Amino acid sequence: MKNTATGESLQYCSFYLEDLFLGISVGTVQEVIRTQVMTPVPLADQCVSGLVNLRGQIVTALNLRRQFGLDPTYPKPPMNIVISNSDGAISLLVDEIGDVITVEPESFEEVPETLEPSYKALLEGVFKLDGSLLLLLNLETAIQVGTFS
Repeated sequence: MKNTATGESLQYCSFYLEDLFLGISVGTVQEVIRTQVMTPVPLADQCVSGLVNLRGQIVTALNLRRQFGLDPTYPKPPMNIVISNSDGAISLLVDEIGDVITVEPESFEEVPETLEPSYKALLEGVFKLDGSLLLLLNLETAIQVGTFS
């Protein structure tokens, strides 16, 4: 739902990884689900937590905490944000799901220089909100396994 040409509001599914407040476009989200049983994948990249059977569809679950260089152990069972891309569905494991956030295109800024350098490649930019920043996840980069481990 990115329509910066017309100046319309944009909507993002927000979520948390530790103290990071992140978002992805609602248009890429297939569904949000609770923790699922995962089948480990031997010899897979360490960012791959396993495979999830989602109503007969096999979906790769990625540990976003590991992608961001955080402690890869989730403090409580992780939530799954299932996204659709050209290769099929992928589940992003996150600490907690937030709300759908509506932002104005004018509040978008480049990734601040003060942000942790290891995060910069995983982000497209930020949206300034009242009292916080919504970090816009770069999905193409985040779903590449073996890049940041």
